[in-house]
Amino acid sequence: MIKILLLEDDPVLSKTLIKYLSQENMEIDWAKNGEEAIDLSYVSRYDIYLFDINVPLLNGIDLLTALREAEDFTPTIIISALQDVKSVTKGFIAGADDYVKKPFDPEELLVRIKAKTAQLKERLVLGDLEVDVAVREVYQNGELLKLGEVQKSLLISLMQNHPNPVVKDELLLLLEKPTDLALRVNIAKLKKNLKVEIKSVRGVGYKI
Repeated sequence: MIKILLLEDDPVLSKTLIKYLSQENMEIDWAKNGEEAIDLSYVSRYDIYLFDINVPLLNGIDLLTALREAEDFTPTIIISALQDVKSVTKGFIAGADDYVKKPFDPEELLVRIKAKTAQLKERLVLGDLEVDVAVREVYQNGELLKLGEVQKSLLISLMQNHPNPVVKDELLLLLEKPTDLALRVNIAKLKKNLKVEIKSVRGVGYKI
């Protein structure tokens, strides 16, 4: 079952979405303002966030920014009546994975939710390494490892593309402060922590 945190202050739309998505075997927690949403995000784990922007107390953009700064990378779809380029851009800069403009067909939203959560069901295995992508947990020889979120993201990308390399520009996007030096340092730390071989492919990027 997909678990969703819905941030929306419109009760009619919220109840419509809850009824529709519940029929698709999805569980929805409804927050009417940003403060409720951030509290719920601390006590429960969600597969995806659906955030409106203009909501009371704490708007969806500021909430998403705070969550990303706290290394919460739960896939997020912005649902908003704001359709100007500036608002859409702000959503993606804050860390949104998708942006749906109101009014929308619930079926369209359902398709986008399924697309964003399908990848979360993956379980990656390579040698003695295993990654549960849904909960972003890394195991080696069955033992849970403690890795930072950036290193986890790099590892998942490398394992998903194995045996092919991942281009450097894609890996840079996973860093908080993307520089060539920061990437080399994080790759070095990953190799040290996991004792795995990660090769630099000249002119391309890295592969595991």
